[in-house]
Amino acid sequence: MHLIPTQDEVVAVLRETGALRDGHFEYSTGLHSNEYLQVPLALRHYQYQRMLAVGLSRLLRANTEIRAALKDISIVTPATGGLPVAYGVCEAVRARQVYWAEREHDYEPMRFRQFLEPQPGEPVVLVDDILRTGGKLLELKHLLESKGATVMGLAVIIYQPTPKTAGFGSLPLYYLARLEASYYADAEHCELCRRGQPLDRVRV
Repeated sequence: MHLIPTQDEVVAVLRETGALRDGHFEYSTGLHSNEYLQVPLALRHYQYQRMLAVGLSRLLRANTEIRAALKDISIVTPATGGLPVAYGVCEAVRARQVYWAEREHDYEPMRFRQFLEPQPGEPVVLVDDILRTGGKLLELKHLLESKGATVMGLAVIIYQPTPKTAGFGSLPLYYLARLEASYYADAEHCELCRRGQPLDRVRV
């Protein structure tokens, strides 16, 4: 295993743990795809969680601005699914703290827990297990910036862009593996549906 896991090594871990599967899947967004990816299925194994988080931390350390600010940096994640990665990265780079945003109901905006507010000028790195559509990460970025924090980078284990993936402008993006799946807007446009391939409805 390399100091920073290669694309092939990351994919091998995902397949071994059942986190990456081939087939015909419908996501909760309505998108159909030939791949299903649920990174937490890999992160439930400590040795893989540590390997992936440490590999990601080494990518972050290569950024001179981030490296210079590490003792003051907060690692922030948009949901509890990213916490194993966030804590692993925080430990590896010896960052200041970890926290996350949440929402009580799906229709409500993200918020931080009571008595927890980013400080003006606070350097922040966004961390999550996966960047797919990027909606939550983008909302979190805007929330942090509205509180005066300085978002310095975005780091994820897997980058799996879709036709709906949000843009983050010039913000540095780090990932260990990029996966390219086939996506279809709905059943009407799905090639797999036309072939009659059995469908699995999945949550993410």
